[in-house]
Amino acid sequence: MRILITNDDGINAPGLEVLHEIATDLAGPSGEVWTVAPAFEQSGVGHCISYTRPMMIAQMGERRFAAEGSPADCVLAGLHDVMKEARPDLVLSGVNRGNNSAENAVYSGTVGAAMEAALQGVPAVALSQYYGPDNRDLDDTFEAARVHGLQTLRTLLDKGVWTKDDYGIFYNINFPPVPASEVKGLRAARQGFRRDMGFGVQPHVAPSGRRFLWVTGAPQQNPTSPGSDADVNLKGFISVTPMRADLTAHDALEELKAIE
Repeated sequence: MRILITNDDGINAPGLEVLHEIATDLAGPSGEVWTVAPAFEQSGVGHCISYTRPMMIAQMGERRFAAEGSPADCVLAGLHDVMKEARPDLVLSGVNRGNNSAENAVYSGTVGAAMEAALQGVPAVALSQYYGPDNRDLDDTFEAARVHGLQTLRTLLDKGVWTKDDYGIFYNINFPPVPASEVKGLRAARQGFRRDMGFGVQPHVAPSGRRFLWVTGAPQQNPTSPGSDADVNLKGFISVTPMRADLTAHDALEELKAIE
């Protein structure tokens, strides 16, 4: 199996090393793992692409490249330049430092990379490690992802739903904020929503007198609706969420026909 890996935390991020370990085991002795990741951190960029400016790409080692672009840019670079002679069988994005459950998935560059791969017709999975009081002080804060990542992907590849339609399914996996020994198993889960917890801004005035705004987040330990991704994560389960890039609100289409 040929696997392309990327992330949004940058080429030197510890989570990318974890993903490389997982991907190497998944690819097997005769497989290949290629890395094309952002040269710098690109958290929160979502699915953006740099079509208004060029990006520099540099080889850092064998099958390892850094690109001055977004995670989605890195997927494009991997598919159409670095691996253009033989496209990958699978794209993996992560392992993100912090969760991409609930509304976080909308902003996530990790998820954006998997989305771009799916739009390009390549099976793709985003992987993220939830942080909380039970795992943030561990020697290996990616322990749950490191220990359970390989089997989770094998199960998903074997039993998951994979489509070849226009907006093919890709997957968003979040490992719970607990030590590996306390992970309770897998749960198929819908995307949740943390109410009254959206992003905001906080103003600051620099010594020069210039005014700046810092984007602020919100606590990540508040539960979402029962059975949703963040809910099962906080209960110790790995969430597996099928997604599509199709943004149509299909549930509203029939009612909207009244305007015709």
